[in-house]
Amino acid sequence: MSAGSKVAIALSLALIAGGIAAAQEPHAGGPARMERPPAHGEPHAGPRGYTRVTEPHGWDTRPAAADKAAFQHNFQAARTYHIGVYHRPVGWVAHRWGYGQILPRAYWAAPFILADYWLFALEVPPAGYEWVRDDTDAILVNISTGEILQVEYGVFA
Repeated sequence: MSAGSKVAIALSLALIAGGIAAAQEPHAGGPARMERPPAHGEPHAGPRGYTRVTEPHGWDTRPAAADKAAFQHNFQAARTYHIGVYHRPVGWVAHRWGYGQILPRAYWAAPFILADYWLFALEVPPAGYEWVRDDTDAILVNISTGEILQVEYGVFA
């Protein structure tokens, strides 16, 4: 290594060390570090300029029993919704589900349940069933057995 290279490396290290030391020093007349905001922020009235989406009439009136013949279908969704990134359960791989199959319990845990199913043009689930998201699909599953009653492919992008 040449003497010029050694000098360049030594100057670079000195500049880096000086920058780190300067970053650690408190600024004159100011606090040494940023103060944390209070645990609870100030009240927010919510967004303005549009009407908030409300639940449609009858959204929580679930049929007491499932008419399986009416539900047992694998549909292609009429519309696609963009709601964010999907993260499948740890250790599981992509799978195309269909009605009659058993959905593993990990897929119908709380993080995957679509409690606001009406926002995605999904039918009111019968008692004992929930809509869950699996990647781009919405699946109507029996929450006691895991049996899939209906699938809507391509609901989510």
